[in-house]
Amino acid sequence: MSGVFWARLVLAILATWRVTHLLSSEDGPADLIVRVRARLGNGVAGKLMDCFQCLSLWIALPLAFFVIQRPPDLLLTWLALSGAACLLERIGQEPVFIQPISQTTEGGTDVELLRSETRGSQESFLAGDNAGHHTAGN
Repeated sequence: MSGVFWARLVLAILATWRVTHLLSSEDGPADLIVRVRARLGNGVAGKLMDCFQCLSLWIALPLAFFVIQRPPDLLLTWLALSGAACLLERIGQEPVFIQPISQTTEGGTDVELLRSETRGSQESFLAGDNAGHHTAGN
């Protein structure tokens, strides 16, 4: 593969992340993006703007055409751009630790019901200090 391909791929990954982050997480210049997001409300388009992963798929699609050298490469390139943008988005976040939540049944046995995701340092998690950390999705 040529150097031009790799340059286009890196540019498309960065552009996918940048535009997706702008639309899903930032107010934008003169609060333009936040006003658009508010106007879209809770409809399909409004919910799409709130989900980085979902939005990255749509942002990555036109950029995949910029990268591909052969039409059969479109699907994989499209998914790779979205996936790379999602990975870049995760790099800047605090790590997520999953801890079991159990409940004692009437018979006295502990049953694991769900898992709780907490964000924060592993040291805090291991020490059992989850105070002040957000759960995933908050």
